[in-house]
Formats: sequence, structure tokens, C-alpha cells
Amino acid sequence: MLSASSFYFQVCLNSIIFLISQRITNFIPGNHLITMSNRIRLFFTFLQIMILTCNGLSQTMEIEPKTLEPGSKAPDFDLQGVDGKKYSLKDFEKARVMVIIFSCNHCPTAQAYEERIIEIARDYKPKGVDLIVISPNSGKALNFSELGYSDMGDSFEEMKLRAAEKKFPFPYLYDGDEQKSALAYGPVATPHCFVFDGNRILRYSGRVDGSEKPGTGNGEDLRNAIDAVLKDMPVKTPVTKVFGCSIKWSWKSDYTQKLYKQWAELPVTLEEIDVRGMNGLIKNESSGKVRLINFWATWCGPCITEFPDLVIIDRMYRGRPFEFISVSTDKQARRGEVLDFLKKQEASNKNFIFNDDDVYKLIEAVGNDWQGALPFTILVEPGGKILYKKQDVIEPYEMKKLIVGSKFIGRYY
Repeated sequence: MLSASSFYFQVCLNSIIFLISQRITNFIPGNHLITMSNRIRLFFTFLQIMILTCNGLSQTMEIEPKTLEPGSKAPDFDLQGVDGKKYSLKDFEKARVMVIIFSCNHCPTAQAYEERIIEIARDYKPKGVDLIVISPNSGKALNFSELGYSDMGDSFEEMKLRAAEKKFPFPYLYDGDEQKSALAYGPVATPHCFVFDGNRILRYSGRVDGSEKPGTGNGEDLRNAIDAVLKDMPVKTPVTKVFGCSIKWSWKSDYTQKLYKQWAELPVTLEEIDVRGMNGLIKNESSGKVRLINFWATWCGPCITEFPDLVIIDRMYRGRPFEFISVSTDKQARRGEVLDFLKKQEASNKNFIFNDDDVYKLIEAVGNDWQGALPFTILVEPGGKILYKKQDVIEPYEMKKLIVGSKFIGRYY
């Protein structure tokens, strides 16, 4: 199967050949010789046709990959694993059954099935079953708003972190750049399972099981398929529908670009806050949201360095019961500089500046958790329970993990 880029190129080439032939016919009547000036004009005409044709096709044409059907041979692959090794079908040639699952880090459905997939890999390894997980998503199409149920995205580096954290007992392979394997297998959503027999003929394509919520299923559909193939018996239901997050194809990045443009155009505001207001923020009695509060200043280097990470966190979780609030400790005379900085950061969250130049009043209002060093960040659940506090730059991954781990947010639907 052709990759998206190869397909576009082939269509472009065929179209250009046709258009050039038509142009030549119209441009050169009879057997007239082509002068040098006409040759130059003809060259630039062809170049214009090429640019317009290929650009138009790349923007308007989309490939809808076809899912591999039972009875098909397993397409080969050459993919990098998080363990630093390269993998292909040959690496699993001794397996009686080979299971390939297209899954990822960020998807809540994929995360809900993660433990079941780990258990299946461990249970069936002694029986001669090799299980491989491939992450198919392109970073071009995955946006921050889609990461609201996760503490990490689908980059190769983040795959390494998830694999180490969960101690994956299977190869975890990256296909996000070229998506050749995803195009060849045609997964519908994550997770999508493909079970192959000893001859690498597809015997099952579908879900892990029909119960997404952790603790409600045991991977019955996938286990039944593997058991049938091990016994060399027909799989009772060789194809099942798959529910989960759609594959993030690289050519479907329009929504991400549109969303980022919308975020960039949102208004950025700066309001004053007094001691009483500050007390209310910390108590967090009525928001119903997990509240991330960051105290910073324009003259504080570490504050400026970490602020983009806080904006990303806000964009990841702003669709959940979460809010990010920044509180500037700058003096009122620097209010303009504060607002200018926030606008450059596209910080469309709630932003405050303390209404009194006596910063010690602000420190006392926050309480004993803050001694006055900047930056200072706290994470507060509804009702005032403090989940995190730090007088220094945050570690973004640690913060995301705490946010999504809160009972008010969570990883699953």
C-alpha cells in the first residue's frame, strides 16, 4: 500500500503529464519551432501548473486506510522500539501466534485497557504468543486538547517513559513519523488488535473486549481469539467493531492548526486581586475544579522559563474540571509589562496582579506554605486540599500526573 506522500506524488505526476500535454497542443500549432523566449514561457507555465496541482491535491485529498481483512498476510514492518532495538516480522518468526495491537499513550480508552494488555502478554508468552504494541499517531495531528485524560502525549520520548513506568512486557514500537505500518494494517481506533497464526495469516481483527472501564472486563474477545488460533480452530467472531480514539493521521492536521489559531486569538486579561480574593483562591470552596496557582514575576528568570509549560498544561486540561491561575507579584507600576508578557504567551487563563505593592501581605495571605521564593506553585482540589506545593520551577510531567490522578479529573471516561 502506498504511503500518503507517495500517493499524492503519483497523482500529482499523472495530472501534470496530462496538463502539460494539453498545454503543448494548445501552445504549439502545427509544426512551428519553439523559440527561446517561448521555451522560457513554457517552462514557467509548466512550473506553475505543477505547484498549483500538487498543492491543491495535498490540501484536499485524504486517504482512508482500509483495515486488513481476515485471511490476509501480515505486512512486514521496520520500526524502532523504546528499548532502542529495531523490529520486523522476522524477530517474531518463532512465535506460534503473533498479536499486534495499535495503541498509544494519550487515549483514555487505550489507558483503560493498558493493564489488560499487559496481563494478556504475560499470560500467553509461555504459550508461544508474541504480543507487540505499535503507536501509530502523528504528532502533527495530535493537539493539546486531546491530552486531557493523560499525563503525556504520543511522542517517542514519552513512549519510553510510559513503557518504563508500566514495565511493559512487550515491544512498544513507534510508527508516528511515516505511519507506514498503520497504513498497511488500517487500525480504526486505539486500541485495535490483530491476531495472526503461525503462517502469519490474520485470524482476528477487533477489540480487546467490550467493557472499557477497568475492572469490568478481562480481555475476553482477544483471549478467545488467541485460544482458538493456538488450537488451530476457527475464531468464532473473526471481526469485531473497535471503540476508542481515532488514529491521528498526519494529513488530518487541519483541526489542530485551526484550534491553535483560535487559542492564539483568545483575549488575554489581567485583573487585580486583594488579600480577601487571594484567600478565596486558596480555599477553592466553590469552583468545583482542581486549581493550579502559580506566583511569578517578570523579573524572575525561572518564572519566565517555566511559564510556557504552565500554558500547555492549561490547554491540556481546560476542558476538564481544571483551571490555571497566574498571580503576578510585580509592582503596580509594571502592570503593562506583565500584560505584555502574558499576551506573548497567549495566556488566556485567569491572570491576576496583587493590588498592593507590599508583597509580604500577599505572602501572608497565601499562608505558611510559601516563604516568599519565586516561582511558587500550588495545586489545590475543590475544598482546599493541597496536592502539591513547590518554591521552584515545576517538573511538568510530575504536575500532569498529579492533575490527571486527581479524583476530580481522572484518566478514563
